[in-house]
Amino acid sequence: MRHRRPAWHVATVVETRPETPNAVRLVLDVPTWPGSEAGTHLDVRLTAPDGYQATRSYSVATSEPGRVVLGIDELPDGEVSPFLVREVLAGDELEIHGPLGSYFVWRPGQSGRPVQLIAGGSGVVPLYAMAAAHAAASDPSPFRLLYSVRTPAYVYFRDELAALAGPSFAVDHVYTRQAPPGWDEPAGRLTRDSLASTTFAPHERPRIFVCGSTGFVETVVAWLLELGHAAHDILTERFGGL
Repeated sequence: MRHRRPAWHVATVVETRPETPNAVRLVLDVPTWPGSEAGTHLDVRLTAPDGYQATRSYSVATSEPGRVVLGIDELPDGEVSPFLVREVLAGDELEIHGPLGSYFVWRPGQSGRPVQLIAGGSGVVPLYAMAAAHAAASDPSPFRLLYSVRTPAYVYFRDELAALAGPSFAVDHVYTRQAPPGWDEPAGRLTRDSLASTTFAPHERPRIFVCGSTGFVETVVAWLLELGHAAHDILTERFGGL
């Protein structure tokens, strides 16, 4: 897909439904949306009756011409996400600007090297987009996702990720607070050793995409470098908070 010039669009909410205990999935009908590459994001702008405006960026989960799906995590002190999670209804209109970003993207056929995805919490949204694009394109490069999440209830796109799993795409979960019954490992934070055992080894020269909070990304990148991965093979996307 060629790069699309960002522009403002009017989106109509088609569906809103719980994604996790503090997140929703928004399905938007956007007749002028040109489609976007996996890993890109967009801005959502809200305008109050007095004219005050607030804009926040969100990763695109899935996108095709005319249709966008977002996974919105509520920040308790946020200006935009509480409205999107708690108040937006089907039929409401939103202003969106995009598609944005050409750095943290995965393109089918770009390389035959393995691709390692590493997500913390809602950071899985753009990585899910890459996994879905990988499957849609029947791209032969091996894909693997390491997903650190509090509990099973906080897994984004649970059914979709399970459906994508197969010979060329594997998902490894790390539950930090509560693991599902019968899980092999006790709940606990991701460690350098568990990272090493659930990701492609450095000698396989994977391209690595890491997305999560600033603290999560900085910790994971430091471990990847210690394990021997090359800095130029690691791409990161982060959001505020530690």
